[in-house]
Amino acid sequence: MFQMPVSREISRIRRIALGDLVYRAAIRFGDRPAVVDRDIRMTYSEVDGASSQIAHYLLETLPQGAHVAMLCANSAEMLVTINGIHKAGCVWVPVNIMLAKTQIEHIIRHAEASCLVIDEDIAQQPDFAALLAELKLPLIVTYATGVNSALGKTFAQAREGQPQTLPEVEIDSDQPALIMYTSGTTGKPKGVVHSHASAQHGGVANIGSLGITEKDALTCMLPLFHIGQHCVTLSAAIAGACIVMFRGFRADEVIDGIGREKITVTVGLPLMYAGILADPRAETADFSSLRMCVYAMAPMPAPLVGKIAARMSRNVVLVTGQTEIYPITMIFRPVEHPGREANYWGVSTGACETAIMDNEGNLLPRGWVGEIVHRGANTMLGYYKDEAATAAAQQFGWHHTGDLGMIDDGDQLLFLDRKKDMIKTGGENVASIKIESAILAHPAVAAVAVIGVPHPHWTEAICAVIVLKAGAPCTQAEMAAHCKTLLSGFEVPKVFKFVEDLPMTATGKMQKQILRKQFSNLFNEA
Repeated sequence: MFQMPVSREISRIRRIALGDLVYRAAIRFGDRPAVVDRDIRMTYSEVDGASSQIAHYLLETLPQGAHVAMLCANSAEMLVTINGIHKAGCVWVPVNIMLAKTQIEHIIRHAEASCLVIDEDIAQQPDFAALLAELKLPLIVTYATGVNSALGKTFAQAREGQPQTLPEVEIDSDQPALIMYTSGTTGKPKGVVHSHASAQHGGVANIGSLGITEKDALTCMLPLFHIGQHCVTLSAAIAGACIVMFRGFRADEVIDGIGREKITVTVGLPLMYAGILADPRAETADFSSLRMCVYAMAPMPAPLVGKIAARMSRNVVLVTGQTEIYPITMIFRPVEHPGREANYWGVSTGACETAIMDNEGNLLPRGWVGEIVHRGANTMLGYYKDEAATAAAQQFGWHHTGDLGMIDDGDQLLFLDRKKDMIKTGGENVASIKIESAILAHPAVAAVAVIGVPHPHWTEAICAVIVLKAGAPCTQAEMAAHCKTLLSGFEVPKVFKFVEDLPMTATGKMQKQILRKQFSNLFNEA
């Protein structure tokens, strides 16, 4: 068998390294805009040079491969620093800034961070200031308002005097590039380790699936510390497209940004699109540049799909994925499949393959219900310092999503529910997401979460927790009558609870475990 000795030079020829993406984009599209952040506009040459300066600074102050934690909101400086971390061969550890101090501390300590990148306004908040004093880590302060910072090195100071050339660093394609912690909706967050190769394979497949080119301008309105938004920015870097930053979602700012920057692709949650179309500016806004509206993380009601198609772009696309298997994994175009409901996930991208599996590891044929599993080059290396969880997630040689679904006769995958969210009532298995879709079809409903709560007779009773739209009243009797027209009798919730808001993570995931605890005693016999 032929074997080639791998020299340092040959390794450099073949490597896959995330820091190379911006560097190569700068060679091809140096003068093209890479990122727009309010008044800050940076070309690919500028992002490449600045990120190389950050990389050289990190190589001077930290060992190669060090873990660099980040507490930042969306900004050009955040994006530049991420690329600098990758160029230095360090491991990026993004942290959700919306978490409680105890959770943030757990992540930073668990990840064994050697350095922390933090926005100045975040660092100055009392809780964070106390945490920084406890951690005693060297800091790089981003989005700093002054030239000097008492907190640590500012972004500008870290760059000062450093060369803008790509550092000569040995990087193996399969070495860790990032540790991104899960949202912790069911317990302590787990650190998902992705290699340079797994992330880049996902990004390349995204370009093919969404048709991204250097002529595109894509939104960054989801938080960049989340895998969903990171995959958008990484895919843009491969293609040479522009990223337009928003520091949080405001419908009026997004509407103005689409017209001003000629944004071609929006990426957001269904609630974001509902907010955009409900804004008075939407009636006269210039959406002519849009060629695609991408949504994720939640089903989108058919009426909202229709409004987006009519007002923004007919190319409405659902994308799915998990932190553990670098997005995108599946893609669905609802306008092209009007007969299929909102819970369809469609087909796999080129990054991976998808199947349905039973509990014994057998792959199931079309029409059978089981767990959705994936395998491909975009799969995580594993959970950081958790071999048991890694083995469980990768049992039988596939990545286990924890989602239930089936593949129909048209090879389109239908998502049924999270395994843990399937409701067992009166001997029947009921998918909570099917009931949620039915309730969302009611014009008065803004958001809903359906859960199973303990019941002395039915084992679990179906409970719908609903947020109504402002000025749109609705009674339990009216909602029950609506559900009876769309659902079987055993699927209609036994009770409807109307609330002001639902517990969500910062990345838009429903925290149903909080609702289960809150309403666990609804049917106590006492």
